[in-house]
Amino acid sequence: MQEPVFPQPVPESMGSAVPAAQDPDQETMARLRRGGQAALASEFLRHQHRLRRMIEVRLDRRLAGQINPSEILEEAFLEAVSRLDQYLVQPPMPLFLWLRYLTGERILAAHRRLLGQEAEGSVGQTQPGEPSARPKADSASLSIHLAAQLCRTARTPPGQELSARLEQILAQLEPSEREILALRHFEQLTNQEAAEELGISPATASHRYIQALEKLAALLKTLPGFSKGILEL
Repeated sequence: MQEPVFPQPVPESMGSAVPAAQDPDQETMARLRRGGQAALASEFLRHQHRLRRMIEVRLDRRLAGQINPSEILEEAFLEAVSRLDQYLVQPPMPLFLWLRYLTGERILAAHRRLLGQEAEGSVGQTQPGEPSARPKADSASLSIHLAAQLCRTARTPPGQELSARLEQILAQLEPSEREILALRHFEQLTNQEAAEELGISPATASHRYIQALEKLAALLKTLPGFSKGILEL
């Protein structure tokens, strides 16, 4: 799969939908102020693997085969370039979380464009201080990734029956539990990053993640050959 080539659009306002978070890394900000778009391109490439993972986890599975993740990555980069000047005036969050925010916007735009009214339920629940542009982590999408993880451990090919069973199991979790699992386990954010994205304290994020893991592990015990070790990062 060929990686996108990022062109050079004109800066514009970032808008006011992104909430404030902890101070971003000052060294990164200094590089962006010195290097402009070239420095942003370098930072974007550094985070590209995790941004792609976000797309794989949160893109509605009905759109599989219709959208290349590279297209969304390119759109997100173009948005980042166009909003960079405004972002640097007063960075509302660390760069990686800002790039995730923009990537989430592009995923939701794809949902609206291709799913129409059916896309209305694809936005995650919003808490005070939490970004509203993050597509929700639903049980259908997460079941596919969990099935692949289970099958890698058991060295067996994934099947529709397993995915359907896992979807039922994941649907028994609270939305907040699926969200923290998506962030920490499937998208591999650090606890600090997950806490900032959710607008909660690191201690609360850690506690929520442990509880969600334990609940999921208990539900998965109904599956033959389940090993709790597959849920460890």
